[in-house]
Amino acid sequence: MLKRKLGRTGLEVSEIGHGTWGIGGTMWIGARDDESNRALHRAADLGINFFDTALVYGNGHSEQILGAFLKERHDSLYVASKIPPRNMAWPARQGSTIAQTFPYAHIIRSTEQSLKNLGVDTIDVQQFHVWQDDWTDVAEWYEAIAALREEGKIRFVGISINDHQPSNALRAVASGKIDVVQVIYNIFDQSPREHLFQACLQHDVGVIVRVPFDEGGLTGQITPETVFPPGDWRDSYFRGDRKRQVFERVERLKPLLGPEAPTLPELALRFCLHPAAVSTVIPGMRTVSNVESNCAVSDGLRLSQELLDALRQHAWDRNFYIGPSD
Repeated sequence: MLKRKLGRTGLEVSEIGHGTWGIGGTMWIGARDDESNRALHRAADLGINFFDTALVYGNGHSEQILGAFLKERHDSLYVASKIPPRNMAWPARQGSTIAQTFPYAHIIRSTEQSLKNLGVDTIDVQQFHVWQDDWTDVAEWYEAIAALREEGKIRFVGISINDHQPSNALRAVASGKIDVVQVIYNIFDQSPREHLFQACLQHDVGVIVRVPFDEGGLTGQITPETVFPPGDWRDSYFRGDRKRQVFERVERLKPLLGPEAPTLPELALRFCLHPAAVSTVIPGMRTVSNVESNCAVSDGLRLSQELLDALRQHAWDRNFYIGPSD
């Protein structure tokens, strides 16, 4: 497993990280705690040292599973978590305030609950789970972060940028107040390339790439006939005609498969790993087989410029996180 710098933090993190939303037991239906634990151990065995979770994933269950795993390991592993907005609104509403989303006491209380769930004394990267860039100069959130750092409860601070809004953190990146950003980047959503990645390189801010498979669309497993388990949130994400749209878009990618990337998941991950600004890519992994196939991509090989140029033509400007009435 190859490692990369996580911006100015000084941390050397595995370029494939482990996203743990899916093991929380809600929204993504079908995860089993025993299999999740085996997947976490296999990830560490194969060199993954960066694990991303959030207090809201399974109402703390993802953190608790991760915490139990950490107690069983003696490796040097890094954990990132996230503070949910107090108003529980995703993404952050335009015009919302820090008082509504991240007041001082809420930041402290949420972080302390995450520490308890994880069973650790310090969270390596604590992130805000939504963001509006006009909060950058509000003192309250930064004072809470400074207090947590002084007490040794967190090491570094990050922002999980709202869905498909990579420009909604540029002020924060330039401010010097944050160390890391987490952003959606994949073959369909290539928008962070326009401004965010360059800003992060300029200011030495680490980049965590999430949703490399477009919530499963870029794995090639979604067809017009796909049926999700009752209660699985992907039934909403891929509602209506969206499964057909995704299927048709993915079919157009298949002629690009070949010696550089023989499968769609490999093509998707190699695309995400290419930019110099990217520190780690965190696919969600609930099974050992997912872990093994994703880790195999960390081999130092990079896509040719010809293939990258072809993939640039597959950018798709759309937002499946919202519905027609949103």
